[in-house]
Amino acid sequence: MRIEIVAKSYKPSEKLKDIIERKLEKFSRYFEDDATAKVVLREMGKDREAMEITINFGGGKIMRAEVVSHNMYDNIDVLLPKLERQVRKHKTKLGKKVKESAFDMSALYDGADDINPVLEIARVKSTQLKKLSIKDAIDEMELLDHDFYVFVNEANGLVNIVYHRAVGDVGLLDLIY
Repeated sequence: MRIEIVAKSYKPSEKLKDIIERKLEKFSRYFEDDATAKVVLREMGKDREAMEITINFGGGKIMRAEVVSHNMYDNIDVLLPKLERQVRKHKTKLGKKVKESAFDMSALYDGADDINPVLEIARVKSTQLKKLSIKDAIDEMELLDHDFYVFVNEANGLVNIVYHRAVGDVGLLDLIY
């Protein structure tokens, strides 16, 4: 697995880079050699540091986790178990996209407190809509560790959105246009 570390408004030490690479290297047992892990490190303000890990593998599949805390060393210790839980949770969905021996058990935005009345677009992303069943869209949302996922419903051909509701379950927006 190839590991790429990107720093945005943050200066990582060599020790931190070495720890990240060493700990992420353990994930190579889950993914084929062509997988790529991108680690984004950034400072979020006074004493707030964010770490995001995105793993691209197996024909466009993505697994992602993000955490914000006061210490980058703590972030890596929180993120890696999160990613490992995602891999284990979705091992049947991932199927042959992960190594055959990956699950051998013996081998082992934080919301801001103040609400800004004038919101501006801070970042623009582009993505390709996939034609999926509702169940597969929920699985993709969980793999990405996002609160929502936009997709084309294979049952009716319309754009739908699955999302995490505040009460803990999942909702579906069936867009009519």
